[in-house]
Amino acid sequence: MLNEFKSFIAKGNVMDMAVGIIIGAAFTAIVTSLVGDMLMPVVGMAMSGIDFSNLFIPLDGAEYATLAAAEEAGAAVVKYGVFINAVINFLIVAFVVFLLVKQVNKLKKAEEEAPAVTPADIKLLTEIRDSLKKK
Repeated sequence: MLNEFKSFIAKGNVMDMAVGIIIGAAFTAIVTSLVGDMLMPVVGMAMSGIDFSNLFIPLDGAEYATLAAAEEAGAAVVKYGVFINAVINFLIVAFVVFLLVKQVNKLKKAEEEAPAVTPADIKLLTEIRDSLKKK
C-alpha cells in the first residue's frame, strides 16, 4: 500500500496540482492585499467614504457605533460589508485568473500552430546551407 501511495504522489498530475495550490495560495494573499489595501479604500472614497468592512446589522436591536463595538458587546451581527468585500475580492481574482488562462491558451495555440520541424526539413536545410557554402 505504501508503494501505491508513493506511485500516486509521484504522478505528474498530483505534483502539478500541489504546485498549483501552493502558487494559488500565495497569489490569493497578493490579490487579497490588492483588494483590501488598495482598491477598497478608493471604492469607499468614491462612494462618499463608505467603509464596507464596517457595514453590519445588529440582530439584538441595539445600536453600535462600529462593528468592533457590537462584537465586543457580544451582539450577533450580519456582516454584510465583509460579504461585499469578499464578493469584490472574488470578482477581481476571477478576472485575473481569466486573463492568465486566456494568455496561457493563446501561447498554447501559437505553439500548436507553429509548423513542426521534421527530419526531412532538417536534411533539406542542411543541403541548402552546404550548397550556399560552396558558392
